[in-house]
Amino acid sequence: MSEIEPPFRRIAAAIAARITAGELGPGDRVPSTRAVMRAWGVALATAAKALDLLRQQGLVETHPGAGTVVRAPAGAPRRSSAAAPSLTRARITTAAIRLADAEGLDAVSMRRLATELGTGPMSLYRHLAGKDELVYLMMRRVFAGRPLPVPPPPGWRARLTVVSRTQWALYRAHPWLAELVSITRPRLVPEAMAHTEWTLAALAGLKLSLTERLREAITLPAYVRGVALAHSAELAATKDTGLTSSEWWGEREQEVMAHLNSGRYPHLSTMDAAVVEDLDGLFEHGLARHLDGLAARLRLGA
Repeated sequence: MSEIEPPFRRIAAAIAARITAGELGPGDRVPSTRAVMRAWGVALATAAKALDLLRQQGLVETHPGAGTVVRAPAGAPRRSSAAAPSLTRARITTAAIRLADAEGLDAVSMRRLATELGTGPMSLYRHLAGKDELVYLMMRRVFAGRPLPVPPPPGWRARLTVVSRTQWALYRAHPWLAELVSITRPRLVPEAMAHTEWTLAALAGLKLSLTERLREAITLPAYVRGVALAHSAELAATKDTGLTSSEWWGEREQEVMAHLNSGRYPHLSTMDAAVVEDLDGLFEHGLARHLDGLAARLRLGA
């Protein structure tokens, strides 16, 4: 393909390849415009053009309430609902996580999940009490999917680094997770509680008071979550505006430059947008400086 081919054509070609390979079969949902926007980092209009091209090519069709699905070839038998996998709590949870990852936690409703799973909303209530229980199961699943190493690495700093990076990886993979974690009213999720236990075990034996150890076990994950919330807020802004961060700043370039060239912000004018957008770099910088501070505190208390 030509390197100058429009992004929407490249996206349509990638989805078409999945259909041709049989990865997506007749009746299967294809990624929504929001999911395409997140996965390929494009504007909402570009994602919509990609799906529209697939419709023009006769590969997909849109059904009210069901979204865009792979179109069955003329004369081909429709998939039998009897062949669908049985409904279980695990299958519902998997579908909910996939939907939340693609479109955010607000998109997860019992009605929407029923549509995704090809069943009626009331069928879900035979397995779950409601969305609160579903969210609890989602949290357990994602935390369990990235366990902390056994045995832990030697040394308090290595252990705190591992648990912090594990949490960061979880938040990056599941942006909705950060908004569910609380330091004042935490959900009693065993797999998440294990992270606090790990942190306290790493601090045990250090020359810190009990209060200092408890505060450290709260403030360090709060820092990780804080940066993660910036990431989830950016995803939400992209979803709401249809503009990536670079596109949003590009639309405000003249206004930004007017302020920076005024001479009132000599230090702020040196800001590099690439540094701000590199959240992984910001996370690692803050983590290192936090642990440096703790090391200095331990040296002073020695």
